[in-house]
Amino acid sequence: MHSVYVLKNNTNHLYVGCTSNLNKRIERHKSGDGAEFTRRNKVFELVYKENFNNLLEARRREKQIKGWKREKKENLIKFGKPYP
Repeated sequence: MHSVYVLKNNTNHLYVGCTSNLNKRIERHKSGDGAEFTRRNKVFELVYKENFNNLLEARRREKQIKGWKREKKENLIKFGKPYP
């Protein structure tokens, strides 16, 4: 199982990532051992996730979401889809 996830920090920065072990990856972000972006911005809160059966599907979705403007990402978080 692979997950695409969105993390948010207290200054509302969003981080989109992909992993096969979501709990472990979030702990790495929290400890400062995650991505450079999360080390700089201290991202802690999981606000969205999607699960996929294979890595290729998950990577495609991660790239798609990363390409979206912030408003579309926020709608995904709030409504579970890009637009209400």
